[in-house]
Amino acid sequence: MSIYKRGETWYIQFTDSAGQRIQRSSGTSDRKAAQELHDKLKAEAWAANKLKRKPKRTWQDAVVRFLKESAHKKSIETDKVRLRWLHQYLHDKTLDQIDKALINRITEDKQQTSSNCTVNRNLALLRTILNRAWKDWEWIDSVPGFRMLPEQSTRVRWLTHAEAERLIRECPDHLKAMIKFTLATGLRESNVTGLQWSQIDMRRKCAWVHADEAKGKKSIPVPLNDEALLVVRQQMGKNSEFVFTFEGKPIKKAGSHAWKKALARAGIDNFRWHDLRHCWASWHIQNGTPLHVLKELGGWSDMSMVFRYSHLSADHLADYAGNTKLNSNNKLKIVRNE
Repeated sequence: MSIYKRGETWYIQFTDSAGQRIQRSSGTSDRKAAQELHDKLKAEAWAANKLKRKPKRTWQDAVVRFLKESAHKKSIETDKVRLRWLHQYLHDKTLDQIDKALINRITEDKQQTSSNCTVNRNLALLRTILNRAWKDWEWIDSVPGFRMLPEQSTRVRWLTHAEAERLIRECPDHLKAMIKFTLATGLRESNVTGLQWSQIDMRRKCAWVHADEAKGKKSIPVPLNDEALLVVRQQMGKNSEFVFTFEGKPIKKAGSHAWKKALARAGIDNFRWHDLRHCWASWHIQNGTPLHVLKELGGWSDMSMVFRYSHLSADHLADYAGNTKLNSNNKLKIVRNE
């Protein structure tokens, strides 16, 4: 049977000229519409096999394959949110119908309610899927060119030691422990809340983040200083599996309501949990840690992220600061180091 009904929806089934069985939902309860879609798909499959034409693939086809191939991504739930928003524009489109005009419309509509940064994240996901359809899956012959929107540079948000101490005093004990550990190691929130005893070696004074738990997909060695070791020792006996807990149970999210209330009591504005990592990196640079060492400590895959903190220390420039100075006649003398 070429089409059949399951519940209220008609399904399509046929075997193409290459012997491959095609089976999918028509997405409609209208028998006539389902039959028309069946005939169209069958004709396209025949042309693809006999005339070597590429079958017309839909945006929905691409989304399904992308989600299947990307199921391992830590950000997959965020991708799904963005795809649900894009659905209103692309759900009934074939990939070759997604042109520059349509993308410009999507961009302009999203700009009405979102920042350029948010718009760009949606466009980047759209571009990723189109590029896969072109280069990896060979479903289309090209991808329409489009530019990302300009994004305003933002300052790195960090606290002074006095501010950090004030914040810690306002937090409940379980948050105090995680804040101190984060400021001592620079680990991301999920790596702190998900830290297990099996990832810690107290004798060697180190911990590690497994590759599948790291943002860069590479294992991260984490040296534990005295402050971090003290925090870890204080958590012993609370849970047999997880290091940081609340009332004996694992903590799913650190930036909770209690965290926000502590920030308000401490008088600290515009500060997220992730900014604790910025504090850690900033303090390292201010105390002389070289950029390449900070890169390894932070588990960054390249130096671009580390350069955000380079302006916080001028020690590496001090030897060159005297290369312009006035001579005895009060005229500017340029001294060059050869």
